[in-house]
Amino acid sequence: MKTTLNFDDRLIRAAKARTAHDGDTLTGLIERALRDYLRVPRAPKRSLRAELPTRRGRPVAGLDLDDRNILHERMDGCA
Repeated sequence: MKTTLNFDDRLIRAAKARTAHDGDTLTGLIERALRDYLRVPRAPKRSLRAELPTRRGRPVAGLDLDDRNILHERMDGCA
């Protein structure tokens, strides 16, 4: 399969020179690198779900949950 990739020019020149010195090709190098990459099993992703602490409570009479100013006053102990 043919595909087009965009690499840094200096990187490709260095890789071509080294693979030629080693009697290899750039295609061979990239194929081996991809096979090695795909061969290594990936660690499962950690869940981002966090266990949050909870407490038992009861509704507070007269507290309007839509009024953040009142909520802040209550949480700060002002009301």
